[in-house]
Amino acid sequence: MADLTERQKTLLLLIIRDYIESALPVSSKRLVGHYRLDYSTATIRNEMGVLTELGYLRQPHTSAGRVPTEEGYRFFVGQMMNSAVLPESVQHMIAHQFHQARPDIDQWMTLAASILAHQSQGISVVTAPHAQQSRYKHVELISTQGRQVLMVLVMAGGEVSQQILTLAEPVSQERLSQTAARLNSLLASLTVDEISALGTRPDPLDQDILLLILQDLRRTASNVSGEIYTDGLTNVLSEPEFAESDEARRALKLFEERSTLQELLARTTTNSNVGGLQVLIGGEGEWEELRQCSMVIARYGVPGLATGMLGVLGPMRMSYARTIPTVRYVAGLLSDLVNDTIGGE
Repeated sequence: MADLTERQKTLLLLIIRDYIESALPVSSKRLVGHYRLDYSTATIRNEMGVLTELGYLRQPHTSAGRVPTEEGYRFFVGQMMNSAVLPESVQHMIAHQFHQARPDIDQWMTLAASILAHQSQGISVVTAPHAQQSRYKHVELISTQGRQVLMVLVMAGGEVSQQILTLAEPVSQERLSQTAARLNSLLASLTVDEISALGTRPDPLDQDILLLILQDLRRTASNVSGEIYTDGLTNVLSEPEFAESDEARRALKLFEERSTLQELLARTTTNSNVGGLQVLIGGEGEWEELRQCSMVIARYGVPGLATGMLGVLGPMRMSYARTIPTVRYVAGLLSDLVNDTIGGE
């Protein structure tokens, strides 16, 4: 793209801000009257024509004003990416909500999704912290009825797995507790590979439970992300882009097809650093479902221990100035929580 003059940059930023607020094409008359510019409407029309030729703006109809293109939005995001700041009052409110919550991963994820959706007025997505290498922490074995036993397995990254086991014969709660205690002592902080290298256990029940633990740890390790939490679907259904365009509404199906959503999140955050933030505009030529949308995504957690991601999806006309600092701030809070609860173990 060609370099823009300062006047062209100013006009482009004003047009994009105005369109984000109104969802209506912006005319030269609107710019002069609303922003009290010192330029004539003819001068502004000429500059808008140049910006259109350069690919930053487009004209939906011959007599209409201009609207931003994907390239225009990219310019806008590039200009304000590092300058957009969340007001201190909002930061304090969000931090207070987290500090009031119980120290529970599920509650933190639900709260993060709710806050992101409310602050951005978009659809939020948050994944639970996922250990980069499954590591054992604790198991509980609880007798339920007959030969059935509830096994609760906790991984060092904070993930929890529960399953009902059917044993060959009834086992007392006392024996189950003794088995759990022996395994917790034997397996503490071991990885899947380290547990696999252990020899066969002399007690048949210990050995059976050990094999089930290995299966659970391997299954967790194969997941590309932790559990997914979403919120705010109704926020975007009222936006003009989603109300009038089947193409835009297709993006919402991403949140029903979790495997596709997981693939998107995995591919966009694989090489990103914790704390790094990405803005996907129009699917960036890769995701047809997002052609009318934008996503702001960030990775959080503790490198080498457990990480997750969070983000917001909305129309391409989303309020980037509000969404970007909100995503960045909540990602920082979640990183601190992961560090304090998991990293401090």
